[in-house]
Amino acid sequence: MEDKVTESEVAFMAACYERFDPSAYLQYYYSPEEAHLEREDSFMSWILARLHRAFSEGDVRGEVLVDIGSGPALYQVMSACEVFNKIILTDFLEANRQAVRLWLQDGEGGGMDWAPYLQKVCELEGRRSSEWTEKAAKLRKVVTNIVTIDVNLPHPLPHDVLAPFGADCLMSCFCLEGASPDMAMFNRALGNIGGLLRPGGHILLIGALEETYYLGGAGVKIPVLPLNEFQVYNSLKDNGFSQISLEVCKLPQNIKSDMEDMSGVFYAKARKN
Repeated sequence: MEDKVTESEVAFMAACYERFDPSAYLQYYYSPEEAHLEREDSFMSWILARLHRAFSEGDVRGEVLVDIGSGPALYQVMSACEVFNKIILTDFLEANRQAVRLWLQDGEGGGMDWAPYLQKVCELEGRRSSEWTEKAAKLRKVVTNIVTIDVNLPHPLPHDVLAPFGADCLMSCFCLEGASPDMAMFNRALGNIGGLLRPGGHILLIGALEETYYLGGAGVKIPVLPLNEFQVYNSLKDNGFSQISLEVCKLPQNIKSDMEDMSGVFYAKARKN
């Protein structure tokens, strides 16, 4: 009976994404105005700074990085492309995968201009913002595959995507809490994707705190599992990760949006045992 309930819950979550609109989603949350890139206390500036630090400290390294649930976005791998030679982007929705493919081909994926993000990451790296075109070219070079994924399956990726020993690094931003109807499923999904990572490899997780919904398009309200940082920490620990570091950024009241209800974001870095 429990398995049937779980299956129906997962099916409900999948149905919520049928009307997901990548272009609208990008404009709602990632346009420079909505993301408040000019403010150092915005959640996006905080995230980009954490990712820059993660990929410049020296311990997160290797050949292959897999980004879990990329959506139609690319900001999350702009620092990683300087460290890894092969980046695999993944998403459940073909519309999101296609939006990323379009940008990689011609720079216009989903109607989104990623130049302001590329410029900001260049500045974090101590480079001139005008060098963003070089970073864009590097990103296009190292993204070698864009594939389907289902984090609720024991084997989330197609069988021929990864070598048997797994990826050197996993990252996932705002994915698992939007694909899990309850905490048990979140834990299971984290375990499923953890199976893609080699022992000793690192995982980077970024997500929403205490969020119950976000908009995936006009009138498309996507349910989200409300999390706190302690649940994230314990889930990582229970799924065989150690050396866990976790940070929280609470959103300033004056930049909160009526398109979602999160209280902040978390960033976690951990190593697979």
